[in-house]
Amino acid sequence: MIAKSKKEIEMLRISGQILARVLARVAREIVPGIETLKLDAIAESEIIKAGAVPSFKGYGEGGERPYPSSICVSINDEVVHGIPGKKILREGDVVTLDLGVNYKGFFTDGARTVLCGSYDPDGRSNRLISVCRQALDAAIKKCKAGIAIGDIGHAVEFFVKKNGFNVFRELVGHGVGRAVHEPPHIPNWGKAGAGEKLKDGMVLAIEPMIAEGEAKIITDKNGWTYRTLDGSRAAHFEHTVLVKRGGCEVLTNDK
Repeated sequence: MIAKSKKEIEMLRISGQILARVLARVAREIVPGIETLKLDAIAESEIIKAGAVPSFKGYGEGGERPYPSSICVSINDEVVHGIPGKKILREGDVVTLDLGVNYKGFFTDGARTVLCGSYDPDGRSNRLISVCRQALDAAIKKCKAGIAIGDIGHAVEFFVKKNGFNVFRELVGHGVGRAVHEPPHIPNWGKAGAGEKLKDGMVLAIEPMIAEGEAKIITDKNGWTYRTLDGSRAAHFEHTVLVKRGGCEVLTNDK
């Protein structure tokens, strides 16, 4: 676990605010009929305009298939890492945007799920989205120096299951700051009090990912996208947070 210096934290605040503004901007473009490739183009343009770099584009370079886009756009049964393309969003789609920003070597990560349009006759889409967002809020309220990693996962899992949904055990949050992914892993499940203790100055990406159904995943043929095995829909919310003694500071808040 790596605590960040005051100078690093200041740079991460800038990175986080860039991410928050861009994510909010792209979310406003989610309307029926838009091509997901256009969302990617907007994200990339806005990040570069802010003097930063999309940290996801080219991620995994040197591997078989580096990630090709600046943003992840995951739709309905796609949990994470949906690759933008010629797919057209439809009324009632549940759409997750996941974005990473590299500002002068300082990395932040954030995600949100939104409903495309307003079609939700039984209210299930909005309930799925709301429970996931509130699960992230529950984790953030719990997060402070001295608690165990398991306390965060327990807070997420307890809230999600209480509301009739399930968490993905294979997909986790993580440390972040000087790279896209840093130690430690932050599962969305766990036993209260278990695991390593959080320290003042740590920076974490906390990201509940939940499913309407069984919460088991398969990998798409593109090698990146995870889908639900049973075809149920998923939601995903994420913030980059700075751990402090009395709580935590959300670095990717849309102020």
